[in-house]
Amino acid sequence: MSTGSSPRTRGPGAITAVIALGGIVVSLMQTLVVPIIPQLPRLLHASASDASWVITATLLAAAVVTPISGRLGDMYGKRRVLIGSLVVLIAGSVVCALSESLVPVIVGRALQGLATGLIPVGISVLRDELPTARVGGAVSLVSATLGVGGAIGLPVSAAIVQSADWHVLFWLAAGLGAVCLLLVTLLLPESPNVSPGRFDALGAVGLAGGLVLLLLPVTKGGDWGWTGGTTLGLFAAGAVVLALWGWYETRVSQPLVDLRVSVRRPVLFTNLASILVGFAMYAMSLTLPQLLQSPKATGYGLGQSVLAAGLALAPGGLVMMALSPVSARITARYGPRASLLTGVAVIGVGYGAGLLLMSQVWQIVVTSMIVSAGVGIAYAAMPALIMGAVPVTETASANGINALMRSIGTSTASAVMTAILANMTMRLGPARLPTEGGFRMTYAVAMAATVVGLLLTLAIPRPRAASSAPGVHAAGPAAPASAAAGEH
Repeated sequence: MSTGSSPRTRGPGAITAVIALGGIVVSLMQTLVVPIIPQLPRLLHASASDASWVITATLLAAAVVTPISGRLGDMYGKRRVLIGSLVVLIAGSVVCALSESLVPVIVGRALQGLATGLIPVGISVLRDELPTARVGGAVSLVSATLGVGGAIGLPVSAAIVQSADWHVLFWLAAGLGAVCLLLVTLLLPESPNVSPGRFDALGAVGLAGGLVLLLLPVTKGGDWGWTGGTTLGLFAAGAVVLALWGWYETRVSQPLVDLRVSVRRPVLFTNLASILVGFAMYAMSLTLPQLLQSPKATGYGLGQSVLAAGLALAPGGLVMMALSPVSARITARYGPRASLLTGVAVIGVGYGAGLLLMSQVWQIVVTSMIVSAGVGIAYAAMPALIMGAVPVTETASANGINALMRSIGTSTASAVMTAILANMTMRLGPARLPTEGGFRMTYAVAMAATVVGLLLTLAIPRPRAASSAPGVHAAGPAAPASAAAGEH
């Protein structure tokens, strides 16, 4: 039974709009500080290496929280987790807005990252609350907000920084979070699908510790040295902790993550493909702004300001939103597997075009829009694949694991692309800048990631009819539509 005070009193459109807005605001946190990255050491009175923790803290917190918030949503109510996520986002934003030094800003940015759990939990609310016919389109729309928030965040943040104090960025984040909190409180009912039980606190600690030990050297390896003792030691410790965590999770009666469900072929290969899609998406976010802002004196750079570069990439986010109905139609007609295949293929085409289109701003815009189109289609397909393969009482935690896989992909992309651009450089006056070959190499690596992603997607089994697939049939209202679609 629902624990909300006014269950099902709002229409599907209102519920979808509230969750979509929340997704945009949460994803906005990822690019909020990008325009001030070069100034962070001066603004926070810290070294460049220490100031990079302002970015790293958010990435780590987001990766750790998504599977945990998903399980909490399944157990104690998704609406409560959404409210808690927004409260944490507001608190983190206010801490940053009131700070002038490094440590409190890192704490605030970590709190902002903890709000990332809102997105997979929100997608699960759509499955619980919307009519079956509306779920596909709504999931596609909310999934697209991951790109929309990141795309619009760069020009908006750049415009604010150029005309106001940097603290205004965080006051804006706090205000947007407060608006979302009010809307969720007033308009969103509590989901009726819960699975009460004992929260696996030891499992949560083990997963969080293992992820931090694994992702910390991924994000900081460039600063520490990839073959350094600290980097290799943390990688080894992370592998050991996660192996022990997996052993423990298979033996506890109420695990944080049901690994038996996670290793089902549809779930496993969807999650593996998600890593590659996350990698390809974040590669674009890292390389295209740098290419646009490189000085014209390099011979290939386009000499754009931060604001102009952000405006050039903003259409990509709008393309993601515009194509969400297309992804829903592909899923309805051919199944979510076909949508994921289409999306990954389009990403690869985008990077292939990018290798040939690097000399004009409009060409970078075209590359961004093609890659963004593929990301939007692929991101919309992933929750549908996951929800069609897990029980209805585990949708939030399963979507949380899928979001974690994408976070691993983005973190890995950050490390790989940074390493490529840092090692393929040229001297321009006193500065060393990435070469044109370095940028082409990032495109080639991203294309290789999409090829692997395609192979993993092809390994996802085609859905069987609901009557012959009890695991899928039991997954709830979204499963029959997906299963039926897969028969075409």
